[in-house]
Amino acid sequence: MGKNHKILIVDDEKISLRMTDHILSSEYDTICAASGKEAIELFKAERPDLVLSDLRMPEIDGFELQKMLQDEMGFQVPFMFMTSDKKDVTESIGFSMGALDFIRKPFRADVLLRRVSNILTTVEQIRGLKKAAVTDPMTGLLNKASSQEEIDILAKDNIGALMMIDLDSFKPVNDIYGHDMGDKILIRFSEIIRSAIRSTDLAGRMGGDEFVVFCKNINDEEVIADKTRWINEQITLSAKELLGEDMTIPLGASIGCSFAPDNGKDFLTLFKKADKALYDVKQNGKHGYKIFSDPKKSEENASSEPTALATAMMLMGERSPGKGAMVLPTEQYKIIYQFLSRVVVNYQKNIHVMLFSVKIHGDLDPEKVMEAFVEVMKNSLRQSDVITPYGRNQVLLILLKTTAIDIDVVSERIMMNWDASKYSDMCNVTFEVNTM
Repeated sequence: MGKNHKILIVDDEKISLRMTDHILSSEYDTICAASGKEAIELFKAERPDLVLSDLRMPEIDGFELQKMLQDEMGFQVPFMFMTSDKKDVTESIGFSMGALDFIRKPFRADVLLRRVSNILTTVEQIRGLKKAAVTDPMTGLLNKASSQEEIDILAKDNIGALMMIDLDSFKPVNDIYGHDMGDKILIRFSEIIRSAIRSTDLAGRMGGDEFVVFCKNINDEEVIADKTRWINEQITLSAKELLGEDMTIPLGASIGCSFAPDNGKDFLTLFKKADKALYDVKQNGKHGYKIFSDPKKSEENASSEPTALATAMMLMGERSPGKGAMVLPTEQYKIIYQFLSRVVVNYQKNIHVMLFSVKIHGDLDPEKVMEAFVEVMKNSLRQSDVITPYGRNQVLLILLKTTAIDIDVVSERIMMNWDASKYSDMCNVTFEVNTM
Protein backbone atom coordinates (compact mmCIF):
# COMPACT_ATOMS: atom_id res chain seq x y z
CA MET A 1 0.00 0.00 0.00
CA GLY A 2 2.38 2.65 1.31
CA LYS A 3 2.30 6.31 0.54
CA ASN A 4 0.04 5.93 -2.48
CA HIS A 5 -2.95 6.05 -0.11
CA LYS A 6 -4.20 9.25 1.49
CA ILE A 7 -6.00 9.37 4.84
CA LEU A 8 -8.00 12.27 6.29
CA ILE A 9 -7.76 12.29 10.12
CA VAL A 10 -10.49 14.27 11.93
CA ASP A 11 -10.31 14.97 15.67
CA ASP A 12 -11.13 18.06 17.74
CA GLU A 13 -8.63 17.00 20.44
CA LYS A 14 -5.27 18.36 19.28
CA ILE A 15 -3.09 15.90 21.23
CA SER A 16 -5.07 12.91 19.92
CA LEU A 17 -4.95 14.35 16.41
CA ARG A 18 -1.15 14.74 16.50
CA MET A 19 -0.63 11.28 17.95
CA THR A 20 -2.81 9.61 15.30
CA ASP A 21 -1.09 11.60 12.55
CA HIS A 22 2.32 10.55 13.90
CA ILE A 23 1.37 6.86 13.73
CA LEU A 24 -0.22 6.87 10.27
CA SER A 25 2.19 9.27 8.53
CA SER A 26 4.90 6.59 8.73
CA GLU A 27 2.89 4.51 6.21
CA TYR A 28 0.45 6.88 4.48
CA ASP A 29 -0.05 10.43 3.27
CA THR A 30 -2.08 12.11 5.98
CA ILE A 31 -4.23 15.26 6.17
CA CYS A 32 -5.47 16.58 9.49
CA ALA A 33 -8.70 18.42 10.33
CA ALA A 34 -9.68 19.75 13.78
CA SER A 35 -13.42 19.91 13.04
CA GLY A 36 -16.10 18.44 10.83
CA LYS A 37 -16.40 21.70 8.88
CA GLU A 38 -12.68 21.80 8.18
CA ALA A 39 -12.81 18.10 7.20
CA ILE A 40 -15.42 18.77 4.51
CA GLU A 41 -13.30 21.48 2.89
CA LEU A 42 -10.15 19.35 3.03
CA PHE A 43 -12.01 16.35 1.63
CA LYS A 44 -13.21 18.32 -1.40
CA ALA A 45 -9.67 19.52 -2.08
CA GLU A 46 -7.73 16.32 -1.37
CA ARG A 47 -10.16 13.42 -2.05
CA PRO A 48 -8.61 10.95 0.46
CA ASP A 49 -8.93 7.16 0.24
CA LEU A 50 -10.12 6.82 3.86
CA VAL A 51 -11.61 9.07 6.55
CA LEU A 52 -10.55 8.26 10.13
CA SER A 53 -12.76 10.41 12.32
CA ASP A 54 -13.36 10.93 16.02
CA LEU A 55 -16.96 10.18 16.81
CA ARG A 56 -17.75 12.81 19.44
CA MET A 57 -17.07 16.35 18.14
CA PRO A 58 -18.93 19.66 18.59
CA GLU A 59 -21.15 21.06 15.80
CA ILE A 60 -20.58 18.22 13.31
CA ASP A 61 -19.88 14.83 14.89
CA GLY A 62 -18.46 11.78 13.12
CA PHE A 63 -21.82 10.29 12.11
CA GLU A 64 -23.02 13.65 10.73
CA LEU A 65 -19.76 14.08 8.81
CA GLN A 66 -20.18 10.67 7.19
CA LYS A 67 -23.79 11.42 6.26
CA MET A 68 -22.92 14.82 4.77
CA LEU A 69 -20.05 13.48 2.66
CA GLN A 70 -21.70 10.27 1.51
CA ASP A 71 -25.44 10.91 1.37
CA GLU A 72 -25.73 14.65 0.78
CA MET A 73 -22.63 15.25 -1.35
CA GLY A 74 -22.41 11.81 -2.98
CA PHE A 75 -18.78 11.03 -2.09
CA GLN A 76 -18.20 7.27 -1.79
CA VAL A 77 -15.37 6.98 0.72
CA PRO A 78 -14.74 4.40 3.47
CA PHE A 79 -15.13 5.62 7.07
CA MET A 80 -13.46 4.39 10.25
CA PHE A 81 -14.30 5.88 13.63
CA MET A 82 -12.22 6.51 16.75
CA THR A 83 -14.14 6.66 20.01
CA SER A 84 -13.70 6.45 23.76
CA ASP A 85 -17.37 5.41 24.07
CA LYS A 86 -17.60 1.89 25.51
CA LYS A 87 -21.25 1.30 24.56
CA ASP A 88 -21.87 -1.47 22.02
CA VAL A 89 -24.89 0.42 20.68
CA THR A 90 -22.54 3.10 19.34
CA GLU A 91 -20.77 0.58 17.13
CA SER A 92 -24.11 -0.89 16.03
CA ILE A 93 -25.36 2.52 14.89
CA GLY A 94 -22.10 3.23 13.11
CA PHE A 95 -22.03 -0.08 11.22
CA SER A 96 -25.66 0.39 10.19
CA MET A 97 -24.63 3.72 8.64
CA GLY A 98 -21.88 2.06 6.63
CA ALA A 99 -18.79 2.49 8.79
CA LEU A 100 -16.16 -0.15 8.05
CA ASP A 101 -14.52 -0.27 11.47
CA PHE A 102 -14.25 1.22 14.98
CA ILE A 103 -11.19 1.57 17.17
CA ARG A 104 -11.39 2.53 20.82
CA LYS A 105 -9.18 5.16 22.39
CA PRO A 106 -6.54 4.83 23.61
CA PHE A 107 -5.23 2.46 20.91
CA ARG A 108 -1.92 0.82 20.15
CA ALA A 109 -0.04 1.99 17.08
CA ASP A 110 0.32 -1.51 15.59
CA VAL A 111 -3.40 -2.20 16.03
CA LEU A 112 -4.38 1.04 14.27
CA LEU A 113 -1.97 0.40 11.38
CA ARG A 114 -3.23 -3.16 10.92
CA ARG A 115 -6.90 -2.13 10.91
CA VAL A 116 -6.33 0.71 8.46
CA SER A 117 -4.38 -1.65 6.20
CA ASN A 118 -7.23 -4.20 6.31
CA ILE A 119 -9.79 -1.56 5.32
CA LEU A 120 -7.73 -0.28 2.41
CA THR A 121 -7.07 -3.83 1.18
CA THR A 122 -10.78 -4.61 1.28
CA VAL A 123 -11.63 -1.38 -0.54
CA GLU A 124 -9.09 -2.12 -3.28
CA GLN A 125 -10.57 -5.59 -3.76
CA ILE A 126 -14.10 -4.19 -3.99
CA ARG A 127 -12.99 -1.54 -6.48
CA GLY A 128 -11.27 -4.22 -8.55
CA LEU A 129 -14.44 -6.32 -8.67
CA LYS A 130 -16.56 -3.30 -9.57
CA LYS A 131 -14.16 -2.33 -12.34
CA ALA A 132 -14.22 -5.84 -13.77
CA ALA A 133 -18.03 -5.77 -13.77
CA VAL A 134 -18.33 -2.52 -15.72
CA THR A 135 -15.42 -2.63 -18.17
CA ASP A 136 -14.76 -4.43 -21.44
CA PRO A 137 -11.99 -6.95 -20.67
CA MET A 138 -10.12 -6.45 -23.95
CA THR A 139 -10.02 -2.66 -24.24
CA GLY A 140 -10.51 -1.50 -20.65
CA LEU A 141 -13.29 0.86 -21.79
CA LEU A 142 -16.78 0.72 -20.29
CA ASN A 143 -18.78 -2.29 -21.45
CA LYS A 144 -22.14 -1.99 -23.23
CA ALA A 145 -24.33 -2.07 -20.12
CA SER A 146 -22.27 0.38 -18.08
CA SER A 147 -21.90 2.72 -21.09
CA GLN A 148 -25.67 2.94 -21.35
CA GLU A 149 -26.08 3.46 -17.60
CA GLU A 150 -23.38 6.12 -17.21
CA ILE A 151 -24.31 8.08 -20.33
CA ASP A 152 -27.98 7.95 -19.38
CA ILE A 153 -27.10 9.71 -16.10
CA LEU A 154 -24.92 12.34 -17.78
CA ALA A 155 -27.37 13.12 -20.57
CA LYS A 156 -30.19 14.00 -18.17
CA ASP A 157 -28.52 17.15 -16.85
CA ASN A 158 -25.67 18.00 -19.24
CA ILE A 159 -25.08 19.46 -22.65
CA GLY A 160 -23.01 16.96 -24.58
CA ALA A 161 -22.28 14.96 -27.71
CA LEU A 162 -22.93 11.25 -28.05
CA MET A 163 -20.76 9.73 -30.76
CA MET A 164 -21.19 6.28 -32.25
CA ILE A 165 -17.76 5.29 -33.63
CA ASP A 166 -17.37 2.37 -36.04
CA LEU A 167 -14.01 0.91 -37.12
CA ASP A 168 -14.33 0.66 -40.91
CA SER A 169 -13.10 -2.40 -42.86
CA PHE A 170 -12.13 -4.32 -39.73
CA LYS A 171 -13.29 -7.76 -40.89
CA PRO A 172 -10.49 -8.17 -43.49
CA VAL A 173 -7.93 -7.77 -40.69
CA ASN A 174 -9.24 -10.94 -39.02
CA ASP A 175 -9.59 -12.74 -42.35
CA ILE A 176 -6.11 -11.92 -43.64
CA TYR A 177 -3.95 -11.42 -40.53
CA GLY A 178 -5.79 -13.53 -37.97
CA HIS A 179 -7.78 -12.78 -34.80
CA ASP A 180 -4.73 -12.08 -32.64
CA MET A 181 -3.82 -9.18 -34.91
CA GLY A 182 -7.49 -8.17 -34.99
CA ASP A 183 -7.44 -7.91 -31.19
CA LYS A 184 -4.31 -5.74 -31.35
CA ILE A 185 -6.03 -3.39 -33.81
CA LEU A 186 -9.11 -3.13 -31.58
CA ILE A 187 -6.97 -2.40 -28.51
CA ARG A 188 -5.01 0.28 -30.39
CA PHE A 189 -8.27 1.78 -31.71
CA SER A 190 -9.64 2.01 -28.16
CA GLU A 191 -6.42 3.76 -27.08
CA ILE A 192 -6.84 6.25 -29.93
CA ILE A 193 -10.44 6.95 -28.88
CA ARG A 194 -9.35 7.46 -25.28
CA SER A 195 -6.64 9.88 -26.44
CA ALA A 196 -9.17 11.86 -28.47
CA ILE A 197 -11.32 12.73 -25.46
CA ARG A 198 -10.85 14.31 -22.03
CA SER A 199 -10.59 12.48 -18.73
CA THR A 200 -14.07 13.76 -17.82
CA ASP A 201 -15.64 12.20 -20.95
CA LEU A 202 -16.92 8.62 -21.19
CA ALA A 203 -15.89 5.96 -23.72
CA GLY A 204 -17.28 2.45 -24.07
CA ARG A 205 -17.27 -0.56 -26.37
CA MET A 206 -20.70 -1.59 -27.57
CA GLY A 207 -19.38 -4.84 -29.02
CA GLY A 208 -17.29 -5.97 -31.99
CA ASP A 209 -15.87 -2.92 -33.73
CA GLU A 210 -18.47 -0.42 -32.47
CA PHE A 211 -17.69 2.13 -29.75
CA VAL A 212 -19.58 4.96 -28.04
CA VAL A 213 -18.36 8.23 -26.54
CA PHE A 214 -20.10 10.97 -24.57
CA CYS A 215 -18.31 14.33 -24.36
CA LYS A 216 -19.74 16.79 -21.82
CA ASN A 217 -20.32 20.45 -22.74
CA ILE A 218 -19.74 19.89 -26.46
CA ASN A 219 -22.35 20.80 -29.07
CA ASP A 220 -20.09 22.21 -31.79
CA GLU A 221 -19.83 20.39 -35.11
CA GLU A 222 -16.28 21.65 -35.66
CA VAL A 223 -15.12 19.78 -32.54
CA ILE A 224 -16.65 16.55 -33.90
CA ALA A 225 -14.98 17.17 -37.27
CA ASP A 226 -11.58 17.66 -35.61
CA LYS A 227 -11.94 14.48 -33.54
CA THR A 228 -12.99 12.49 -36.62
CA ARG A 229 -10.01 13.77 -38.60
CA TRP A 230 -7.56 12.99 -35.79
CA ILE A 231 -8.92 9.49 -35.10
CA ASN A 232 -8.70 8.61 -38.81
CA GLU A 233 -5.14 9.89 -39.05
CA GLN A 234 -4.07 7.89 -36.02
CA ILE A 235 -5.69 4.59 -37.04
CA THR A 236 -4.02 4.84 -40.46
CA LEU A 237 -0.62 5.34 -38.83
CA SER A 238 -1.27 2.52 -36.38
CA ALA A 239 -2.45 0.14 -39.10
CA LYS A 240 0.76 0.64 -41.05
CA GLU A 241 2.79 0.17 -37.88
CA LEU A 242 1.04 -3.08 -36.94
CA LEU A 243 0.25 -4.55 -40.38
CA GLY A 244 3.14 -3.18 -42.43
CA GLU A 245 3.60 -0.18 -44.72
CA ASP A 246 2.32 -2.12 -47.74
CA MET A 247 -1.03 -3.05 -46.16
CA THR A 248 -4.03 -2.18 -48.36
CA ILE A 249 -6.98 -2.55 -45.95
CA PRO A 250 -8.79 0.83 -45.77
CA LEU A 251 -9.08 1.00 -41.98
CA GLY A 252 -10.67 4.16 -40.66
CA ALA A 253 -13.45 5.52 -38.46
CA SER A 254 -17.02 6.50 -39.26
CA ILE A 255 -18.79 8.62 -36.63
CA GLY A 256 -22.45 9.41 -36.12
CA CYS A 257 -23.26 12.10 -33.56
CA SER A 258 -26.29 13.41 -31.69
CA PHE A 259 -26.38 16.30 -29.24
CA ALA A 260 -27.97 16.47 -25.78
CA PRO A 261 -30.40 17.97 -24.97
CA ASP A 262 -31.41 19.00 -28.55
CA ASN A 263 -31.71 15.42 -29.83
CA GLY A 264 -32.67 13.80 -26.53
CA LYS A 265 -31.93 13.59 -22.81
CA ASP A 266 -31.44 9.84 -22.40
CA PHE A 267 -29.03 7.28 -23.78
CA LEU A 268 -31.45 5.29 -25.94
CA THR A 269 -32.86 8.32 -27.78
CA LEU A 270 -29.42 9.80 -28.41
CA PHE A 271 -28.00 6.41 -29.40
CA LYS A 272 -30.69 5.73 -32.01
CA LYS A 273 -30.18 9.13 -33.62
CA ALA A 274 -26.39 8.87 -33.58
CA ASP A 275 -26.67 5.37 -35.09
CA LYS A 276 -28.88 6.73 -37.88
CA ALA A 277 -26.28 9.41 -38.62
CA LEU A 278 -23.57 6.71 -38.58
CA TYR A 279 -25.52 4.65 -41.12
CA ASP A 280 -25.66 7.68 -43.42
CA VAL A 281 -21.87 8.05 -43.15
CA LYS A 282 -21.43 4.38 -44.06
CA GLN A 283 -23.65 4.84 -47.11
CA ASN A 284 -21.61 7.79 -48.34
CA GLY A 285 -17.97 6.76 -48.36
CA LYS A 286 -17.02 6.00 -44.71
CA HIS A 287 -14.10 7.64 -42.85
CA GLY A 288 -16.20 10.68 -41.98
CA TYR A 289 -18.85 12.00 -39.61
CA LYS A 290 -22.42 13.22 -39.62
CA ILE A 291 -24.47 15.14 -37.06
CA PHE A 292 -28.03 13.87 -36.72
CA SER A 293 -30.61 16.28 -38.07
CA ASP A 294 -34.36 16.02 -38.48
CA PRO A 295 -35.48 18.97 -40.63
CA LYS A 296 -39.20 18.11 -40.50
CA LYS A 297 -39.24 17.46 -36.74
CA SER A 298 -42.78 16.17 -37.07
CA GLU A 299 -44.31 13.98 -34.43
CA GLU A 300 -44.89 11.33 -37.07
CA ASN A 301 -41.22 11.18 -37.99
CA ALA A 302 -40.10 11.36 -34.37
CA SER A 303 -42.30 8.47 -33.31
CA SER A 304 -42.01 6.23 -36.37
CA GLU A 305 -39.90 3.11 -36.00
CA PRO A 306 -38.47 1.05 -38.88
CA THR A 307 -40.23 -2.25 -39.54
CA ALA A 308 -38.52 -5.51 -38.60
CA LEU A 309 -37.90 -6.20 -42.28
CA ALA A 310 -36.43 -2.75 -42.93
CA THR A 311 -34.15 -3.16 -39.91
CA ALA A 312 -33.05 -6.62 -41.05
CA MET A 313 -32.33 -5.33 -44.57
CA MET A 314 -30.34 -2.42 -43.16
CA LEU A 315 -28.25 -4.72 -40.98
CA MET A 316 -27.70 -7.29 -43.74
CA GLY A 317 -26.87 -4.72 -46.40
CA GLU A 318 -23.32 -3.69 -47.26
CA ARG A 319 -22.58 -0.27 -45.84
CA SER A 320 -20.92 1.98 -48.40
CA PRO A 321 -19.66 -0.65 -50.87
CA GLY A 322 -17.22 1.77 -52.49
CA LYS A 323 -15.85 1.58 -56.02
CA GLY A 324 -14.85 -1.49 -57.96
CA ALA A 325 -15.56 -5.20 -57.73
CA MET A 326 -16.28 -7.12 -54.56
CA VAL A 327 -13.17 -9.01 -53.38
CA LEU A 328 -13.97 -12.11 -51.36
CA PRO A 329 -12.13 -15.02 -49.74
CA THR A 330 -12.48 -18.20 -51.79
CA GLU A 331 -15.02 -19.82 -49.44
CA GLN A 332 -17.37 -16.83 -49.67
CA TYR A 333 -16.84 -16.58 -53.42
CA LYS A 334 -17.79 -20.26 -53.69
CA ILE A 335 -21.18 -19.60 -52.02
CA ILE A 336 -21.94 -16.79 -54.47
CA TYR A 337 -20.84 -19.00 -57.37
CA GLN A 338 -23.18 -21.79 -56.26
CA PHE A 339 -26.08 -19.37 -55.81
CA LEU A 340 -25.57 -17.83 -59.27
CA SER A 341 -25.41 -21.31 -60.80
CA ARG A 342 -28.95 -21.81 -59.50
CA VAL A 343 -29.98 -18.44 -60.91
CA VAL A 344 -28.67 -19.46 -64.36
CA VAL A 345 -30.61 -22.75 -64.27
CA ASN A 346 -33.89 -21.08 -63.27
CA TYR A 347 -33.73 -17.77 -65.09
CA GLN A 348 -31.31 -18.37 -67.97
CA LYS A 349 -29.19 -15.36 -67.05
CA ASN A 350 -26.00 -14.64 -69.02
CA ILE A 351 -23.12 -15.00 -66.51
CA HIS A 352 -19.45 -15.46 -67.40
CA VAL A 353 -16.50 -16.70 -65.34
CA MET A 354 -12.90 -15.71 -66.09
CA LEU A 355 -9.67 -17.14 -64.70
CA PHE A 356 -6.58 -14.91 -64.83
CA SER A 357 -3.14 -16.50 -64.38
CA VAL A 358 -0.01 -14.48 -63.59
CA LYS A 359 3.37 -15.99 -64.43
CA ILE A 360 6.21 -14.12 -62.71
CA HIS A 361 9.68 -13.74 -64.22
CA GLY A 362 12.60 -12.52 -62.17
CA ASP A 363 13.12 -11.97 -58.46
CA LEU A 364 9.73 -10.61 -57.37
CA ASP A 365 7.70 -11.31 -54.24
CA PRO A 366 4.73 -13.38 -55.57
CA GLU A 367 2.48 -12.28 -52.72
CA LYS A 368 3.01 -8.57 -53.43
CA VAL A 369 2.56 -9.10 -57.16
CA MET A 370 -0.76 -10.89 -56.66
CA GLU A 371 -1.98 -8.25 -54.19
CA ALA A 372 -1.23 -5.60 -56.81
CA PHE A 373 -2.95 -7.59 -59.57
CA VAL A 374 -6.09 -8.13 -57.43
CA GLU A 375 -6.21 -4.40 -56.70
CA VAL A 376 -5.93 -3.60 -60.42
CA MET A 377 -8.75 -6.02 -61.23
CA LYS A 378 -10.94 -4.63 -58.44
CA ASN A 379 -10.57 -1.05 -59.68
CA SER A 380 -11.12 -2.08 -63.32
CA LEU A 381 -14.49 -3.74 -62.70
CA ARG A 382 -18.03 -2.90 -61.65
CA GLN A 383 -19.54 -3.14 -58.16
CA SER A 384 -21.65 -6.07 -59.37
CA ASP A 385 -18.56 -8.14 -60.32
CA VAL A 386 -16.96 -10.55 -57.85
CA ILE A 387 -13.33 -11.68 -57.66
CA THR A 388 -11.26 -13.94 -55.41
CA PRO A 389 -7.57 -14.89 -55.25
CA TYR A 390 -7.35 -18.51 -56.40
CA GLY A 391 -4.26 -20.51 -55.56
CA ARG A 392 -0.86 -18.83 -55.55
CA ASN A 393 -0.97 -17.01 -58.88
CA GLN A 394 -4.55 -16.94 -60.17
CA VAL A 395 -7.70 -14.84 -59.77
CA LEU A 396 -11.29 -15.92 -60.47
CA LEU A 397 -13.85 -13.40 -61.74
CA ILE A 398 -17.65 -13.55 -62.06
CA LEU A 399 -19.23 -11.14 -64.56
CA LEU A 400 -23.00 -10.61 -64.52
CA LYS A 401 -25.04 -9.77 -67.67
CA THR A 402 -22.13 -9.88 -70.12
CA THR A 403 -21.73 -10.60 -73.83
CA ALA A 404 -18.67 -11.59 -75.85
CA ILE A 405 -18.06 -7.90 -76.60
CA ASP A 406 -18.26 -7.09 -72.90
CA ILE A 407 -15.63 -9.74 -72.21
CA ASP A 408 -13.25 -8.10 -74.65
CA VAL A 409 -13.82 -4.67 -73.10
CA VAL A 410 -13.28 -6.00 -69.56
CA SER A 411 -10.11 -7.93 -70.42
CA GLU A 412 -8.63 -4.98 -72.34
CA ARG A 413 -9.34 -2.60 -69.48
CA ILE A 414 -7.72 -4.94 -66.94
CA MET A 415 -4.64 -5.48 -69.12
CA MET A 416 -4.28 -1.77 -69.88
CA ASN A 417 -4.39 -0.89 -66.17
CA TRP A 418 -2.00 -3.73 -65.34
CA ASP A 419 0.47 -2.52 -67.98
CA ALA A 420 0.70 0.74 -66.03
CA SER A 421 1.81 -1.08 -62.86
CA LYS A 422 5.44 -1.46 -61.80
CA TYR A 423 5.30 -5.27 -61.99
CA SER A 424 3.86 -5.73 -65.50
CA ASP A 425 7.21 -5.90 -67.35
CA MET A 426 8.26 -8.94 -65.33
CA CYS A 427 4.96 -10.83 -65.53
CA ASN A 428 2.99 -12.67 -68.19
CA VAL A 429 -0.80 -12.57 -67.73
CA THR A 430 -3.19 -14.96 -69.50
CA PHE A 431 -6.90 -15.63 -69.03
CA GLU A 432 -9.65 -18.11 -69.84
CA VAL A 433 -13.38 -17.46 -70.21
CA ASN A 434 -16.41 -19.70 -69.82
CA THR A 435 -20.14 -19.35 -69.22
CA MET A 436 -22.07 -20.74 -66.26
